Amino acid sequence: MASAREAFLERVRKAVAEGNRAGAGQAPLPNARVGYQGAGDDLVAGYVRAFEAAGGKAHVVANELGAVEAISTVLQLARVQRLVLGQGPVIDKLRLKERLRGRVRDIWHEPLAEPGGAGETRDSKGRLFAADAGITGVDWLIAETGSTVMLSRPGQARSLSLLPPLHIAVASAAQILPDLFDLFAPALIPAPPANITLITGPSKTGDIELKLVTGVHGPGEVHAVIIDPRLEQSASR
Repeated sequence: MASAREAFLERVRKAVAEGNRAGAGQAPLPNARVGYQGAGDDLVAGYVRAFEAAGGKAHVVANELGAVEAISTVLQLARVQRLVLGQGPVIDKLRLKERLRGRVRDIWHEPLAEPGGAGETRDSKGRLFAADAGITGVDWLIAETGSTVMLSRPGQARSLSLLPPLHIAVASAAQILPDLFDLFAPALIPAPPANITLITGPSKTGDIELKLVTGVHGPGEVHAVIIDPRLEQSASR
């Protein structure tokens, strides 16, 4: 007579064998873009709709000066006194540290850690925790979901978009991708970084009594400033 242990192991073997059996589900459709949504012909409008539906606030401007004014207005309304600035091709052109001087009491600029130091030093982390707002560039925006995509890089704090209670993302219209599927095209990210962050609206949680609460684990207010040159071109006609 088989022992209880042997009987148990036999049941496990049968369960594993059953679990490994090929399923009888319907074969996938031949269309390689099943699930692809896109965002219509106007990616900026599509992104704004999805972003605001997720709880974000979008500001579409015609040029760099318009972006600075939009950012300044957001900071003023939020009474921001301590600000951390990120870096990137679009945000660097705005010269925010120079243009916001006198409007914000303390402005810190990345890289916050000392060159050659061990990543985020105690001082840099203290500034991130103390900041009222963080302004970052983006790698891409996803029009389908209203998401912001940020790739990690040396000298850029991942927590800049996550710790301050107010996050402002600055992008150009050319950085908008139609669908989340487009983000994973091989040519777009040939060498994946250590971290890819996708942010969709302000921080939310439903852990407490299944009630949706905003701003518990991250920014409670998120803005996207999008520079769309088409606005300037249409105004000049």
